[in-house]
Amino acid sequence: MEAAVFILSLVDCCALIFLAVYFIITLSDLECDYINARACCSKLNRWVVPEMVGQSLATVLMLVSLHWFVFLLNLPVAAWNMYRYLMVPMGNMGVFDPTEIHNRGQLKSHMKESMIKLGFHLLCFFIYLYSMILALIND
Repeated sequence: MEAAVFILSLVDCCALIFLAVYFIITLSDLECDYINARACCSKLNRWVVPEMVGQSLATVLMLVSLHWFVFLLNLPVAAWNMYRYLMVPMGNMGVFDPTEIHNRGQLKSHMKESMIKLGFHLLCFFIYLYSMILALIND
């Protein structure tokens, strides 16, 4: 059972890594003016909810399987994703809004957030991989 939890978490983490890379590539395309702000924000907003669900799934899996350290490691990121999604101002297109993405350095902050998430998911990937191998050896 423990190995199955970590295998599912590992697959989920791989999807979140690919999503973080996609966010970085799309934001850098906007920064270099390869795409316009509306197209960029539309592409990114499409993946905000799946990212939130994926992170929440990993967090709930660790809670249910009583892996407290990994649960506490995932909890702030899941809470941040939910906070960002719930605090979108009325009238905005989503978390990424084309009218505001160039204002007040939002593009740089979104890029920095995506880089931090990529680093976090890479760290979690190796934690899940180690834990999965350990669980398979112990079974």
